Amino acid sequence: MKYVSTRAVTDADARPFCDILLEGLAPDGGLYVPQAYPHVDAETLEAWRAVLAEEGYAALAARVLELFVDDIDPADLRRLCERAYGPDRFDLDGVVGLTDLGDGLLLGHLSQGPTAAFKDMAMQLLGELFEYELERRDQTLTILGATSGDTGSAAEHAMLGKDRVTVFMLTPAGRMTPFQQAQMFSIDDPAIVNVAVEGVFDDCQDLVKAVNADAGFKAAHRIGAVNSMNWGRVVAQIVYYVALTLQATDGPGQRVSFAVPSGNFGNICAGHVARSMGLPIADLILATNENNVLAEFFATGTYRVRGRPRRTPPPARRWTSPRHPTSSGSSPTCSGATAPASPNSSARRWPPSALSASPARRRSPGSGTATASWPAPRRTPTGWRRSGPSTRAAAS
Repeated sequence: MKYVSTRAVTDADARPFCDILLEGLAPDGGLYVPQAYPHVDAETLEAWRAVLAEEGYAALAARVLELFVDDIDPADLRRLCERAYGPDRFDLDGVVGLTDLGDGLLLGHLSQGPTAAFKDMAMQLLGELFEYELERRDQTLTILGATSGDTGSAAEHAMLGKDRVTVFMLTPAGRMTPFQQAQMFSIDDPAIVNVAVEGVFDDCQDLVKAVNADAGFKAAHRIGAVNSMNWGRVVAQIVYYVALTLQATDGPGQRVSFAVPSGNFGNICAGHVARSMGLPIADLILATNENNVLAEFFATGTYRVRGRPRRTPPPARRWTSPRHPTSSGSSPTCSGATAPASPNSSARRWPPSALSASPARRRSPGSGTATASWPAPRRTPTGWRRSGPSTRAAAS
């Protein structure tokens, strides 16, 4: 399996999975995608159903990932999946699950990981893949990311303790939830650096894109990505669409539909890929709000970038220029055919100009459930009470 940029004219520069995993965004600014999606037939799905039932989610993940990853030994890939989806990280038997809401509606549970956000499903695996490949190449990686909450906390907790990875995470100052801010800014580790940007999420993302556009700087400083511009995020999310589809059906010939509260469309993009592979998914229902640039595009054919996003309760759905089809941090609903942190004086400053160390602020939550109420934190990781690195930057 080789990968090409969405902006490539030919396949001459096709790359293997581990190359694009570490690179993130392609040099031409495009997203790396497979040359072709693998096809999954009914027989394979039934085999996967048995794997999920008898061996568990990690084993299923390895089977799915093998279709996209041919430069990691299958035994090593299985081991990485078992580590990423172990009981010490996910507190739900089976890792993902369904609650029957009646009338053919089922609620998918994707928020049982370390930070209570669905982003844990991909980030925990991404952390293991990064560590494995960097060890194999004897290299280091600097992750530059942007978040409105759930991506940042999930990424930082997934990369914490990975000796070859340093994380710089840009956040919109005063526009995140207290819960997720505490998750991020309380981490006391010199390899995890939070930068609060005066502006909105799009300003953070623009800074990330600007760095990625400088190929020389990116290569010299070994810049990588954990946002859904990295195919590793998307392919890990395909797995839970497979698992939920298998859990919502009991045999061939049955189909499900998924409704996903969405912001930047990375979550439901994985659902689209899963359906393109042959999963029996009937409809993908994308629920958005006033920041509906992509919904408008699909309805009218016109891509109209807005100025500033409208302030809405879930911070993860405040977008004006999404990349492609990630979600709000909410879990999908499927219908089955069968049914305040203090700054740390050691905080690093990026970029070097126009920064002043000062506390960052934020507001209401945005991950873990598809209902209108927000869940209370289920666990308290060690150290959440400690102050951690926090820096503020002015967006240009």
